[in-house]
Amino acid sequence: MLASRVRPAATQFGKFIVPLRARYSSATENSYEYIKVSTPRAGVGLVELNRPKALNALFTPLILELNTAMKAFDTDSSIGAMVLTGSHKAFAAGADIKEMATKEFADAYGSDFIENWSEIPNTIKKPVISAVNGHALGGGCELAMMCDILYCSEKANFGQPEIKLGIIPGAGGSQRLTRAIGKSRAMELILTGKNFSGKDAGEWGLAARVFETPEQCVDGALDTAEQIASYSRIAVKACKEVVNKSQDLGIREGVEFERRVFHGLFGSEDQKIGMSSFAQKKKAEWAHR
Repeated sequence: MLASRVRPAATQFGKFIVPLRARYSSATENSYEYIKVSTPRAGVGLVELNRPKALNALFTPLILELNTAMKAFDTDSSIGAMVLTGSHKAFAAGADIKEMATKEFADAYGSDFIENWSEIPNTIKKPVISAVNGHALGGGCELAMMCDILYCSEKANFGQPEIKLGIIPGAGGSQRLTRAIGKSRAMELILTGKNFSGKDAGEWGLAARVFETPEQCVDGALDTAEQIASYSRIAVKACKEVVNKSQDLGIREGVEFERRVFHGLFGSEDQKIGMSSFAQKKKAEWAHR
């Protein structure tokens, strides 16, 4: 959850995202200070972290804006999936140390500091894909892992270097990284504070896909989000729910939970539409209910 000691630099992502938006006339903007919000594809919400001078370091005002934007997309019936990204230089270089440095135990514990950083995995029902380029360190790595699918470019720079500041990951890093890449490797990374590349993330199973360039990474995430958004919203929500439950339940309980959700979908209009359309060899026109 810490901001890496890397020198801030002007973002290069803007050179890409402007032509990206130009290709999709549906793009819209909302008024935020630390993020940018748009809809560059049908059914897809895009959120860009936009604090370039601090390499998108995370702090409470940014997190509050991110939560607001994500919740807005989650309740928007026209949106089926979301993409979260940063710049070429940094997805998010960690948590802003200036916000943490002077805190005492009573402050951190009493306010449940950074609890509201977990809105994505705890409350967002629609799929969220993180497109990671540049630094994703500490809280940035944790934020990327909170998303349902993680894409990155080969030169992305991941890490949980909190040990170097005398603390530990506080937004799920020790839990999600261990589940993704195994105890021994996660233990080594967290105890040493070593970074690892996007290529490593793909080979170890943390990233679903790894791309050569930042542009390809964001475009790939948008492609996948657009495909997901083309399906039944209720079926997509159910898919996300059962996969997430696999992380909490034993295999027997998990299969039973999956079967009950499977049975429940036979009460939806979209199950009838989907199977009827398949039999008639035509594209399904989902009712999303």
